[in-house]
Parts: sequence; structure tokens; C-alpha cells
Amino acid sequence: MADSKSINPINDITSCFFHNLNAQIRPGDCLVVALSGGVDSVVLLHLLIKFSKLMPLDVSAIHVEHGISTYSGQWSAFCQTLCDSVAIPLSIHRLKISKQPQESLEAVAREARYQIFRQIQADYVLLAQHQDDQVETLLLQLLRGAGVKGLSAMPTVRLFESGKAIKLLRPLLNVPRSEIMKYAKLHGLSWVTDESNLDVSYDRNFLRHRILPLIEQRYPSYRKILSRSARHLGEAAHLLDELAKIDAENTMIVDKLSLRGLRELDLARAGNLLRYLLAQQMVRLPSSAKLEEILRQLHNIQADTHFQFEVDALEIRCYRGLIEFLPADSLSESISPVIWQGQQRLAIEPLKGILEFTRQDNAGIDLAKLDQQIVTIRSRSGGERFQPDCKRPRRSLKKILQEASLPPWKRNTLPLLFCGDQLVWVAGIGIDCNFQAPMGRAGLVVTWRPDQTNQSSIH
Repeated sequence: MADSKSINPINDITSCFFHNLNAQIRPGDCLVVALSGGVDSVVLLHLLIKFSKLMPLDVSAIHVEHGISTYSGQWSAFCQTLCDSVAIPLSIHRLKISKQPQESLEAVAREARYQIFRQIQADYVLLAQHQDDQVETLLLQLLRGAGVKGLSAMPTVRLFESGKAIKLLRPLLNVPRSEIMKYAKLHGLSWVTDESNLDVSYDRNFLRHRILPLIEQRYPSYRKILSRSARHLGEAAHLLDELAKIDAENTMIVDKLSLRGLRELDLARAGNLLRYLLAQQMVRLPSSAKLEEILRQLHNIQADTHFQFEVDALEIRCYRGLIEFLPADSLSESISPVIWQGQQRLAIEPLKGILEFTRQDNAGIDLAKLDQQIVTIRSRSGGERFQPDCKRPRRSLKKILQEASLPPWKRNTLPLLFCGDQLVWVAGIGIDCNFQAPMGRAGLVVTWRPDQTNQSSIH
């Protein structure tokens, strides 16, 4: 970008915006503008409307009313009026934000806003962050002692959440705030002003109003210089990710991390690998101190020790030398019995999966025996005994699951089928000897389909 003193705010901002959109957007894409009502997002919407005249797009806007300011209702009304005037659909979400001691109100509000964005059905959510925001973020991260990834600041585009196609796009990230203001005035745009932006008790505002004006006096081009540093750090972070991918190939067993493989890496590479694997789960990365503590515990535990550590909404578990990264909400508790009444498919919501029942001769569960009592689906409660192999004695289900190398936290996530009080079938293990359909008899084949796409069906 040319020096900001020589920028034509109409042509250069527009060309920068168009360039970033043309690099990502395809005809027919669904784009949602995060509209706060401030000058940045108003300019973003104005530019997108201009762009949409050149390429057919599904354009809408979303406004999150945090309920922090006494003027928040007025801002929502402004956004509604603005969108009505340009025939752009707007959805308004009203929240009540509260924070715990030691929490940043800005961070809490951002996370609440992003929770709303995660519910959007779209290809892209467009954010109005610009070059000054990039610089402020870099300095804030530096003052917090962030590593290379944190200092690489914000990318122009990134995947919003693992497993979903929606992306965050910041098409104004290379544009200084001053040029956005010039553009807005030249086009006669109106916007609202958040009075909290002047409150220097917030770290970002303190940098913006007290520190950066002093830096600009000595270093007028600091925005471009620090933005370039952020890009260099982004490249370094990319190289670290490439190294982590190589280490992952050598230490991952299917979707689990080998404890032995992790220990064979030096501490810096082990930390880089762990940080990379956590980032793939789209969780908030732990502090350096917490990451070091995780590594310390993993280096000291015995391979057969049950290990558990929480990181954001994720749990790190280790069993028999294999480390897993599990969403906390996937670790289901025991469920109440569900009666099977002959359905071909039965959703077990607490266990996040579906049972399928197929009638087949000479295979599966003996249907004649199932007809004798009520058939229920339950989870393990302890003390169950089972005999899937007619050549071996009846044993405790706990022992059988241990032999199957099933981690303790997954044992309650398996559906069990009972006929009366008798355990008949266990997902992933088989059918009790007394209920296996003999030749010449109709049977019922039960298939458990967990709701995780990376797992195969269990029969």
C-alpha cells in the first residue's frame, strides 16, 4: 500500500477491499457483515454493497447489542434504519454481558459476539478490523508476553471453527483508520460513536489515545512497520505449524498422540506440537505457564496412569500411553433407560449417536428372546456381567472393556441393550452368548453410529 499521506481514500480503499474479496469470494456466496454501527463497519457495508453490484452475492448484516452501554438500543435502531435504507436484511441479537473478576470486558463481549456468529449459516462473516486494530493487537499481545502465534496478530481470512466451512474475513486489515474516516466523510456516511472508546481504563484505548500518538510523532510510519512485523511473525508461525505437522506425522497414532513420541521431542518442539494440536481444536490456547505444566505432567506420569487436564472447552486425556483431545461436552454421563419399541432407528441424544436395527436371518440377536421382555437401551452403571464369547466364561463388563483398551471416560458413552435385566448387546463388543441368533432363526443386527464423522460404525 502507498504511504498513507498519498492515498486516494476512494480509489485505494476500494481497490484494496475489492482485491481482498476477489481473492476469496465466489458468485453466489453468502456474506454477513458484522455491523456495530461504528464508522468502520458502516464503511465496510458501503463497500460491500458497491462490490455486490459487480458480483451476485447473498448479502446481509448482523448486529449484536451487548447491553453494556445505555445507548445500545439507539445503536440497534440506527443499524436497522441504515439496513432498511439500502435494502439489506439485518438480524439483531440482544445480550446481557457480565464478567467475572480479572476478566476483560472486551474479551467477554468479543466471545459472546463470536458465539452468535457461530450460529450463522453463511460462507463468510465480514469484520471491519483495520490496520490500526492490527497494530494495537500486536502491541497488546506483546505486553501480555504472547508467543509467535499470538504476535502474528490477525489474518485477513481464517476458518472460524473446526468442522465448519464458515470463515472470518477482514478485507480492510491493510487500511489505516484515518483513511476509513476520510472515505466515510467523502461519501457523506453517518455512524454512531461508542463513548467507551474514549475510556483509557481499557488497555486498547490507553494505547490508542496515550501511547500511539507519541510513537507517531517519532515514527510516522509505525502502522505499516508494525503491520509488516505482524506479517513476518505470521510467516514464522506458519513455519512452526509446518514443523508441528511433521512431528505430528511421527507421533500420532490415528487421532491420538503417542506419549512416548511426545517425550522423544525436545521441550520446545513438544510445546510447539501440543500448541498446534490444541489450535486444530479451535480452542483458546493456554498460557505458557499452563502449557509448561501440561508438558511437565505428561513427562512425569506412568504410561498406564489416567491423566486429565482441562484447556478451555477441551479435555486432554491420556490412557495406556495415548493422548486424546476431547470436547468436554462429548464426555457423556450415564443416561436413563430408553425403551426400544421396534424402531429401525433410535436417536440416543445424551450419547450423541443413533442406533440402527436391521432384521436378518441367522445373524444378530435372537428376536424370539427379545419378544419375551421389555427391551431398553442404557449406559453402563457398574457391576454388569457379559459373555460375548460362548467359549469363555461370563465376566465383568468392566474387565472386558479394559481388555478392549477402551479408556475409562468412553465406557459410559457406549449404549448397552438389555432384555429385562439381562445384558444382551454392547456396542463395539458384541452379543451375549445366550442371545445370539442360531441358524434358522430371525435375528436383529444392531449398529451404533456415533455422531462423530471420524469414527466408523460399531456393530
